[in-house]
Amino acid sequence: MKLRLRLALTTLAVAVPMLLGVWIADAVSRHRAAEVALAEFTRMHMLGRGRERCEADPDAWGGEMPRPPGPGPGELERGPPRSDDDAPRGPPPAGPREHAGPREHAGPREHGDRPRHGGRVAPPQLYAYDPELHAANPAAPLVPAELAARLGDDELATWPWAWWSPEVEVLVRMPWDTGPCAVVLARGTTVPGWLGAILPATSTWLVPLFALFAVVLAAMGPIVRRIRRLTAEVRRSAATGYASPVALSGRDELAELARAFAEAGQTVRAELAEKDRREQALRRFLADTTHDVMIPLTVLQGHLSALRERAGAGQALELPTLIAAMDEAHYIAALVHNLALAARLDAGALQLQRGPVDLCALVERVVMRHRPIARQHAVSLERATPEAPIFADADVTLLEQAVSNLVYNAIRHHRSDGHVALILDSHDAGAHFRVRVVDDGPGIPADELARIAERGVRGNEARTRAPEGQGLGLDIVHRVAALHGYSLHLQASEFGGLQVDLAGPCAGP
Repeated sequence: MKLRLRLALTTLAVAVPMLLGVWIADAVSRHRAAEVALAEFTRMHMLGRGRERCEADPDAWGGEMPRPPGPGPGELERGPPRSDDDAPRGPPPAGPREHAGPREHAGPREHGDRPRHGGRVAPPQLYAYDPELHAANPAAPLVPAELAARLGDDELATWPWAWWSPEVEVLVRMPWDTGPCAVVLARGTTVPGWLGAILPATSTWLVPLFALFAVVLAAMGPIVRRIRRLTAEVRRSAATGYASPVALSGRDELAELARAFAEAGQTVRAELAEKDRREQALRRFLADTTHDVMIPLTVLQGHLSALRERAGAGQALELPTLIAAMDEAHYIAALVHNLALAARLDAGALQLQRGPVDLCALVERVVMRHRPIARQHAVSLERATPEAPIFADADVTLLEQAVSNLVYNAIRHHRSDGHVALILDSHDAGAHFRVRVVDDGPGIPADELARIAERGVRGNEARTRAPEGQGLGLDIVHRVAALHGYSLHLQASEFGGLQVDLAGPCAGP
């Protein structure tokens, strides 16, 4: 539903009940005012010469009374009468009728029963009754039983729910308690001033109401246009991938909404950029996996094919070929672990599972895992740990993978008959631990040490010995250290090779 139509319906939904309430309140007020005016007219008329004439000829007294001078016909609520002329008007009744006293009556007479004179409302009608509500005049109407019951010992009785009708009917008790004129039934009308109590006397007051309604709808025109412009701006920004901002001048709520859309567009652009970055990371991961796995896998397939041929020919297996095949299998396993861990780090989906880690046991596991590889490369792998256990608050899987990468790189990029040592010690009075991997291999030039921990950066010797590698090992070590808040330091060892120190705070068991 359009905004302007919704506003129009909302305005009508509010205005119609409000106008209905005002009309009901006006009708009630108008009717009550007419009843008071009619009762006052009756009392003043009877306190004048009305009682004397009524008691002098009760059989003929009653009917239309002369209107007091006033602003207009039928407007009894305007004020009390000013005339004491009580001469009855209108023809006498056509014939006598039997008066049976009070009877049931549904309510005040319908408006159509009200006699008129030349299109003008007739004057009020008065009829006299004795204390038992019997009329001497056979033309007097029977007093409605409900109205008689409401009078009781009171001075005035009215209909409780007569506000919806223009007819007014009251039963007035006179100050004297005897005689044929002790109670008077008065009938009048609120016409023609049927809108004269609260609302204006004519329906011209509806003109400003409709004018206000039209002005409200017209005022919504600029707002609707601004909303449509904002809609077009948002669609244009969405069509450009939220690269163009949502522009809408002004200081109103729509301008604030436009600025909110612009901020949301910036957030969407940032998320799209992050999505592109992750897609690039995924492509790079696939490239790393394809490049790093396919070469050693091809080499492994070649070694296994050679071993199969020799076994098929009944020849003895060559130990160097078998060792090379095992070396490639170990390399592929380590590479797959590193690639999976790098993908989790790139995706930001990695959460540390910290806990007490026995570093002495961790060093023992890493050395036992890599000694077969070291023997294949004719490299001596040793360890050194203190007698007292050292604990760290860390993710044991990530920390062990990082230490394994340091040891594996030192073995793989070493020469035959080399030495690699994995050393664990503590310093600062046992407050910090240090895991050191040192070798006497070819080392890394000083100008490369500053960049060696970056992903994809490898030393020249590493490129020569293992050109298929992508440098993931040290990159993972660097990122694991950063996640734990540990320090990672690379330097030339005193034995001519590389020394890598991974240090951090100790923790209780």
